[in-house]
Amino acid sequence: MAGTTQGQPTGNGPAGGPPPGIRPGGPMPSANTAGINNKTLDVPYAATSPAQKLDIYLPNEGTGPFPVIVSIHGGAFKMGDKGDFQVNSALQGLKRGYAVVSINYRLSGEAIFPAQIQDVKAAIRFLRANAKTYKLNPDKLATWGGSAGGHLSAMAGTTGDVTDFDDASLGNVTQSSRVQAVVDWFGPIQFDQMDPQFKVSGKGRTDHDEANSPESELVGKQITKAPELVKRASPATYISKADPPFLIEHGTNDPLVPTQQSILFAAELEKQLGKDKVTYIPIDGAGHGGPMFETPANLDRVFAFLDKYLK
Repeated sequence: MAGTTQGQPTGNGPAGGPPPGIRPGGPMPSANTAGINNKTLDVPYAATSPAQKLDIYLPNEGTGPFPVIVSIHGGAFKMGDKGDFQVNSALQGLKRGYAVVSINYRLSGEAIFPAQIQDVKAAIRFLRANAKTYKLNPDKLATWGGSAGGHLSAMAGTTGDVTDFDDASLGNVTQSSRVQAVVDWFGPIQFDQMDPQFKVSGKGRTDHDEANSPESELVGKQITKAPELVKRASPATYISKADPPFLIEHGTNDPLVPTQQSILFAAELEKQLGKDKVTYIPIDGAGHGGPMFETPANLDRVFAFLDKYLK
C-alpha cells in the first residue's frame, strides 16, 4: 500500500450544512504528515454521512500487521477534523511500529448524541473487517483523543459491551467494537458536574450548564434539564470489569474541563479494573492541552503504556 490513495466519496453534505470535506469551526493547523509515505486518505467507513471517513497511516518500514492507534479529534463536539494538528502526537507512533488511523465523526451540528460514539464504534468495526487489506492487527486497537476526543476515547473503552451504541445501519455488525487500551487526554466525563467543580476550584468557566454549551448541544437539550441524557452520555455510566486499561492525563490548570473530571473517573475505573490497569497523570501547570502534553518525556510515557498492552 505504498503511496497516497484516496477513498471514494460518500455523497453530498447534509441539507443546510457544509459540503463534503468542509468541517465547521474554521480552519485549524494541519497535521504534520510530511515524510509519511504509506497513507490512505478519506476512506469511508459508513455511508450515512460525508463525515464518516478516516485516514490510515502506516509505518514506512515493516510489513505488518501493525497494532493500531485510533486517533479521535477534539473540538467541543462541534468542530475539528481528522486532518488537523491534533493527530500529530499519535503520528509519533509510526516510527514505533504503530498504524495510526485518524477518524472523523458526525459533529453535534449535524447529529446529536449518540451519533458520535456510534461513528467511533463503526470505524473500529470497519478497521477490523478490513484489517488484512490495510495491514492492521485486528486484535490490537487503542483509542486516543483529547477533550471531546478524550470523551469519545473513554466512551469507546467503557462501552465495549454496550450493544446500544453499535448501530447496525453503519455496517460490519459481526465485528467487535472493543478496544484493548484507552488514552484519554482531559476528556469531559460527567457533564452536569463540570460547573459545580469549577465553582469549587475557581479555575475555569462555569458555562457548561448553559443551553448553548457544547455539552448541551451534544445531547440536544440543556443538560440541567436532561439528567438521563447526561447519564447516558457519560463514560462512567458503563464502567465494568471487562473494560481495557486506561491512561488518563489532565492539566492541573485546565480552564475548560475540570481536573476533577479525570480524577474521579480514574478512581471509579480503579474500583473495577484495579490500580495496575488505570494510570492517572496530572500534567502540572498545563492547561487544556498544549505543549506540555507533547514533550518527548510525556509521549514516551504514553507509548510505554500502549506498548504494554498492544505489543
